[in-house]
Amino acid sequence: MARTPRNLTGRVVAITGAARGIGYATAQACVREGMLVAIGDLDLPAAERAAAALGHGTIAVALDVCDRASFAAFLDEAEARLGALDVLVNNAGIMQLGRLVGEDEATARRQVDINVHGVLHGMKEALPRMLARDSGHVVNIASTAGKVGFAGGATYSGTKHFVVGVSETARAELRGSAVEVSCVMPGIVKTELGSGLPQPRLVKHTEPEAVAAAIVGVLRAPRFDVFVPRTIGPLIAFANLLPRTAREALARALKADRVLDLPDPSVRSAYEARAARSGSGLPRGDA
Repeated sequence: MARTPRNLTGRVVAITGAARGIGYATAQACVREGMLVAIGDLDLPAAERAAAALGHGTIAVALDVCDRASFAAFLDEAEARLGALDVLVNNAGIMQLGRLVGEDEATARRQVDINVHGVLHGMKEALPRMLARDSGHVVNIASTAGKVGFAGGATYSGTKHFVVGVSETARAELRGSAVEVSCVMPGIVKTELGSGLPQPRLVKHTEPEAVAAAIVGVLRAPRFDVFVPRTIGPLIAFANLLPRTAREALARALKADRVLDLPDPSVRSAYEARAARSGSGLPRGDA
């Protein structure tokens, strides 16, 4: 018998990197559900504009996910102003593209710092609060690149494989408690991060609102694996049954093998430049 979907009204959710993109769409969807939303973002003015646009008591807090003390302060302020934390959405992340050979050190470190340590900091700060009340839900935003390695995005793919792995491990360690962990794995999303990327066959580019709807859906009816669009899950499951050579041939046939390797630089340059300025004091990486 199916469980009754959870009522999210009045639940407190903290979302990282929510001034734009998937994070903002998720904040918007959570507000519609009657949730109390805290937006954390490195770009505080943009976060404040987002919070003002959303209204309904949404707050904006400066957050550098690379700095654990900053993450703790973000959650402290969210709880002080909105109430005990029910949900953390670890959304903040960057994707700088380029072949592994030739990638500069700052670009690699920045992606690992934000995509890996940012998620770890969030989990290590949020989970003790949730375990103390035996209630809560952590949603980690990974990527289809957390299940498949894509040429042109080696470091990014590696960081997202980490997010999938740490999410699976946390789920195992939390078994027996009432604290949930979910891992969201979108394909290419129509945000600045996904700008300029080619269209593979069968799996169309996704709107950020679709990812947000999937996140709200998993908060109402918890499960671990969340693919957006859902067709990605069966494709990956089928591909994993094949020998490696056949799996790689399938990726080529679907034009998925080079989806991160052949971006349109004229479309993508603005995002790459902004991503190169992200992080906590690291030198600027190549765009």
